[in-house]
Amino acid sequence: MPNRNTDALFQLIQSMERAEKRNFKLYMTRNSASGNLKVIQLFDALDKMKQYDEAVLLAKNKSIQKQQLSNLKGHLYQEILSSIRLLKQGDNIDLQLHEQLDFARILYNKGLYLQSLKILDRIKELAKANNQVTYIQQVLFLEKKIEGLHITRSMQNRAEMLCNEVDETNQRLSVISTLSNYSLLLYGWYIKHGHARNEEDKAALDQYFQHPVFAESGFYKGFYERLYLYQCYCWYAFITQDFLLYYRYTQKWVDLFEAEPKMIEVETAHYIKGLHNLISAHFDLRNYRKFNETILVFEKFIQSPVVQNNQNNLIQTFTYLYTAKINKHFMEGSFTKGLSLVPEIEAKLKEYELYLDRHRILVFYYKIASLYFGSGDFEKSIDYLNKIIHLKVDLRTDLQCYARLLHLIAHFELGNFEILEYLLKSVYRFMAKMQNLSTAEEAMFSFLKNAFRVSPKKVKPLFEELLQKLTCMTEQKLENRAFMYLDMVSWLESKIQQKNVQTIIRQKFLAAKKRVME
Repeated sequence: MPNRNTDALFQLIQSMERAEKRNFKLYMTRNSASGNLKVIQLFDALDKMKQYDEAVLLAKNKSIQKQQLSNLKGHLYQEILSSIRLLKQGDNIDLQLHEQLDFARILYNKGLYLQSLKILDRIKELAKANNQVTYIQQVLFLEKKIEGLHITRSMQNRAEMLCNEVDETNQRLSVISTLSNYSLLLYGWYIKHGHARNEEDKAALDQYFQHPVFAESGFYKGFYERLYLYQCYCWYAFITQDFLLYYRYTQKWVDLFEAEPKMIEVETAHYIKGLHNLISAHFDLRNYRKFNETILVFEKFIQSPVVQNNQNNLIQTFTYLYTAKINKHFMEGSFTKGLSLVPEIEAKLKEYELYLDRHRILVFYYKIASLYFGSGDFEKSIDYLNKIIHLKVDLRTDLQCYARLLHLIAHFELGNFEILEYLLKSVYRFMAKMQNLSTAEEAMFSFLKNAFRVSPKKVKPLFEELLQKLTCMTEQKLENRAFMYLDMVSWLESKIQQKNVQTIIRQKFLAAKKRVME
């Protein structure tokens, strides 16, 4: 689990690439001063440390006094960022535009108004080409200032043109801001609650779409307006388990980037997220062919420089690629084969522990636990579920609940009946407290309450009775929520047919694949 209290400077240095460290040394040499010697010494010391420990740092570097450390660290932090900015300024459109705006302001301050306006025109064209509406607004603000304070005679009707551009830009920014707010609110709702639990949840989500900005969505032509609009509908469809709608809007999301390929480099993280959601949509719809095709597209994209040369993009693609790889094994019923991924995932979780958020790690733990459960290793499954259960967090209450329910079923499989009664009460209370009990979960609890008390000969009718109940619920959208986390139907079929659950899911997959091919 990432240490959220890790020293910020240490974390920054540990995130630096070899080229960035080399460039920093050259940067400090060019800007050398007597006070920089200790700064470089501090950099080297922190670079060699595996974990931040201030006492060890001071003990090994006697020339650095404790009372100096805070100021030295602050100075070093700023110098590192400045050196990286110089190195990376050509890699990012934001940095390029920001630099040009700085130049325009410098020229204006020197009284060179026409030169400043020429640069502002170039910035505006570059910003428009890359859909950077906020920079267009900044350019217009400075252009208005120059035209309002000085007689430039740069163009006839300049005032009217500027005012019209400002109005249009402000209107676009208002729409973008509103849609991005709603996209964030919907995603935040999912992170906190998971999928919609009942009609009340769905009604609360529907309220978001009463805003007038959605009624006018057919008129939006800008990149960001459409991006955030598609995201809003994507999150809504996913949360309410409308997987066909989810697929439609994830496809629109990805198509938006493919229609404007240059935006893939500008908004790489959004493109990565879009591909991830498209893969997830194919998984939820059990569209096996498209699922595999989109993974291949994703894997090819991961090899591109825009990913390989960016730490954040590498981390995001690792998370989503391995999520997809695990889901592939879930779909195919090849749980035991999927266990080969676990060491790779564990190694990456360790490598990226400073950067990964708790939500991502919780999802990986649950998926790994499900792999072990599906392969029949219930003890190992319990080990990973305990990592979720014992973690005190205030997000993904649904994941917390289903981790406890799978934990309960794993103990049932192991025949740990002496603790089942306690676990049943504990898990039931937790899920009730989290308002997470659907009709399907109530039926599962009722079954488990009786199943461990009867003899093995009499338990089969209980399995059959629960299977009948749950099968009727699989077509009910909000009840279907339970089956996204636990394939209880396949588990019950495995108990009735006396086969392992992996075999049951594998047989279903092969039968579905055969039907598609026919």
